[in-house]
Amino acid sequence: MTGLEAGANDYLTKPFNSKELIARIKAVSRVQTFQNHPRLNFGNVTIDRVTFELSTPTGGLRLANKEFRMLELMMTNPKSRISADRFIEKIWQNDKETEKGIVNIYISYLKKKLEFLNADIKIAEVNNSVYGLEPSK
Repeated sequence: MTGLEAGANDYLTKPFNSKELIARIKAVSRVQTFQNHPRLNFGNVTIDRVTFELSTPTGGLRLANKEFRMLELMMTNPKSRISADRFIEKIWQNDKETEKGIVNIYISYLKKKLEFLNADIKIAEVNNSVYGLEPSK
């Protein structure tokens, strides 16, 4: 408690679990990234890293966690193609029970939401397992 009162944002007591330490470091770095760049834009689409909102000039929707993280990954790498394996690695932390089909399901959710909001970008697919953002027209 003294550390927090002295200005620390977080602390761990000894002995600590190394996985918890790594998770806390990642959480702190996410907060700093969000504070510096709370919104990402591509085309007429904006995602808010604080509220998980996907918006265009015609409206907005709140995304589920995994939907948000997938779209965020694509929007931070807008000219790249991202494989289903990469999504599983980043979003599902290589969970052995996660199959590539789940990525396709979440991609279909995102496609429907982008279409509903009249986004001028779309998610392109290559071989049903590699995805990327591109202009819709």
